[in-house]
Amino acid sequence: MDSRLPDAARIRESVIAVPPLALNSDGGFNREENAKIIRHITAGGVSHLLYGGNALFYHIRPSRFAEVLALLADLSDAKTSVVPSVGPAYGLMMDQVEVLADFDFPTAMVLPQRDIADDAGIATGIRHAAEKLGRPLVVYIKFDRWLKADTVKKLEADGVISWIKYAVVRDNPSHDDYLRELLQVFPKERMVSGIGEQPAIEHLHEFGLGGFTSGCVCVSPAKSQQMLHAIVAGRLDEAEEIRKYFLPLEDLRNEINPIRVLHEAVGLAGIAQTGPLMPLVSPLSEADRARILAAVNTMKGSQAAAAAS
Repeated sequence: MDSRLPDAARIRESVIAVPPLALNSDGGFNREENAKIIRHITAGGVSHLLYGGNALFYHIRPSRFAEVLALLADLSDAKTSVVPSVGPAYGLMMDQVEVLADFDFPTAMVLPQRDIADDAGIATGIRHAAEKLGRPLVVYIKFDRWLKADTVKKLEADGVISWIKYAVVRDNPSHDDYLRELLQVFPKERMVSGIGEQPAIEHLHEFGLGGFTSGCVCVSPAKSQQMLHAIVAGRLDEAEEIRKYFLPLEDLRNEINPIRVLHEAVGLAGIAQTGPLMPLVSPLSEADRARILAAVNTMKGSQAAAAAS
């Protein structure tokens, strides 16, 4: 496993995949099926894996945290950067970084705590966790003004931020005053678009962000990588066509639930048996599963048609 921090140059090399976590029927971590997911993603040229919301790291029992870290460390290779997550509660985060200190992961992402928290308190918690771990952390900004721009500036000056995952959803991603405020105080090369392929063109081309995370990359890694390279090279028409390719699945993720739909999609695409979802998240209905399968088949058909043309 690569222990180097994912610097700006490395962020531009690869989409950052945010995979689901495959479980056994009894809720244990399935080694073989998680290995299949990782092999599928990395075979498409992706070298960054971020285990957070899609893997339901919010809900992993503290007593099993070391077990899942050991599994991910063992399944990844020297070419692959793996970033696990900690939090969202302060006590949980601090206990988790104690466990993380025994592993060689390059960094960890702080999952956002929205309730019973405030700007200054969140910043203090991030500082404590980074100091305890002895490494800068990935800061996940999911909510509008979750952290003030001035707070981010101070955290950056203190050297506790590795990179930022920016995932505030806008009706029009080109119109984002908060993102512009953050980019005045934080290097754009280390700010990553965190909402998949849909806002990636605007975030990378118009705002200059360093890269993007994706869940759908777990289904079609080579296609998502192609989109990243097209944006970086300025081939925006090509990038737009690829964005449309992901729409059938992304629309369902937006309509139903992004985590639950991706978990099912990876299984229905034949990549791996993802198993049950961890509570407090519930399984989807058979009707929704049928819609997901149809979306996956539409994507496969589109890719096959493009290869034949």
